[in-house]
Amino acid sequence: MANIVWHTKLRMLLDLKQENLGQDTIDDLWDFLYKTDRVLAQRNVPVSERELQCGGICRDAGVVAWMYLRQQANGRREAVHERKEDEDRHKAPMSDEHKAYQERILRAAEEGGFHGDCEVRTPVGRSSFIQTDTLIEGEGGRRIGWEVQLSSADVNGPGSVKSRAARAAKRGITPAWHTDRADYARRSDTQWTRSNSLPAHVIAKIGDLRVISGYRALDFWICDLRAVYPCPDGVRRCGKPHVTPKPRDVLFDDLVRRTAAGTIVPVEYLRGTKVDRFWVTDADRDRLADLQAGVIILPPTQRDDSSSKTSPNLPTCRPTAILDGSVLAAVVGSDATVLIPDAFAPAPPRVEAFDPGPQPPSLSAPSSSPAPGETGRGEPEREQVTPPSVDFPTEIEQIYDPGVTTTAPPFPDDLLRLQERLHRAHAEHRAYLAELPWSVEPMAGWARGERFSHRGAVPDSPGWSDEQKETVDRMRAELLELSTAVVDHPHWATVPREGLVNARMQLKKQTRPAEPDDVSEAA
Repeated sequence: MANIVWHTKLRMLLDLKQENLGQDTIDDLWDFLYKTDRVLAQRNVPVSERELQCGGICRDAGVVAWMYLRQQANGRREAVHERKEDEDRHKAPMSDEHKAYQERILRAAEEGGFHGDCEVRTPVGRSSFIQTDTLIEGEGGRRIGWEVQLSSADVNGPGSVKSRAARAAKRGITPAWHTDRADYARRSDTQWTRSNSLPAHVIAKIGDLRVISGYRALDFWICDLRAVYPCPDGVRRCGKPHVTPKPRDVLFDDLVRRTAAGTIVPVEYLRGTKVDRFWVTDADRDRLADLQAGVIILPPTQRDDSSSKTSPNLPTCRPTAILDGSVLAAVVGSDATVLIPDAFAPAPPRVEAFDPGPQPPSLSAPSSSPAPGETGRGEPEREQVTPPSVDFPTEIEQIYDPGVTTTAPPFPDDLLRLQERLHRAHAEHRAYLAELPWSVEPMAGWARGERFSHRGAVPDSPGWSDEQKETVDRMRAELLELSTAVVDHPHWATVPREGLVNARMQLKKQTRPAEPDDVSEAA
């Protein structure tokens, strides 16, 4: 099929996608040509005598390809080639990246004990069929149909994705569409997954290939005063259970195997009036179904019955006294005292007596000792500190004694994961903003010279759609949540105050993702 038709008698190119075929001189041109073609077909006039030729790729290649007209029940206009070889000329050859993905899907499935095949045709009726890029036969009769759409495809994206996915699902095939384009992955016509744009030799490697979009983890929570998410119903706190999908990364090979095994499944999530489609675990799918049915039971929040309003973290001030026994007390407020077990109490500095050695008779100290509270020079008596019998970790000493120069304790695993997620969220937020129009609201652009601009000529901005605004708000809320979780992590209470900045910078440097070149080589 083609959209451009050359009429040999009228000597004009007809665009089937445009109103009135792109010709303003003749009214109702499509109706006239379509009815004429149908009359000629009923009279068994050959297609080569109906004065319609392919005006697109075939004409550019110097090939005369005769066509006839067809109209679908939904009103879609089509021009069909008479010969199959002319029709095949319009099909783009499969790219090396596409072939590498097909080979990788089959290899990952075989490693998981599943088998599949490429370019599989599933009959639909007597004369129609569904062709799947790669069909994987999974557990329990489950069939996963992988469709790969890469950046080399049409800029407008694959057409009729929703109808093709619905036809596949009707025949028992779970559609799984994969791409490397961000604009494809943001579509909601099916469950899209996305990886970075990589060359064929990297895709074909056995190393890890990460899926960065399309897989979610569902966070179930109760809308009370402790909730970190805003209420989706628009009220301040409704007290009802809600769910928030959160983006998660997954390895492509694991995704292929787990979808075939049924542990990762597609879901449809209603967000306001819009439907989001993505992949989740089967456990999250079941909990989401229970929540939508109103039978989900979330664990109640633990009520804080402690009467003290002090922080549970160790104090950052230096203890002032050592009590009798095994408990150290530090005064925090006027009427609040924090008790610290001696297992965590910092050791006060050891005091060693000065031994001057043998002294000559003329320099010997007087035999009489000074009165209590006085020294030989009228100075007050120094406080006698009894050193403890247990040595404490240097990390705890470092909290209270700024003079300690030991390094900060290593970062815990949960803090490293939080900072990595924060890096990833920042990168996704920046990348998404870079693809949006330059103004939130519609604004007219300007040409070079009309006003000062380092960008030169600026095109008109259509503004952000409601979906784009909601996506930006969701990304900002996630950034705020992750930033708060990193800053409020209990680990920072174990770092001396003068080393907080260096430790914070070291955490960022240690968890910062690799550059794109490094990622490609690693993949």
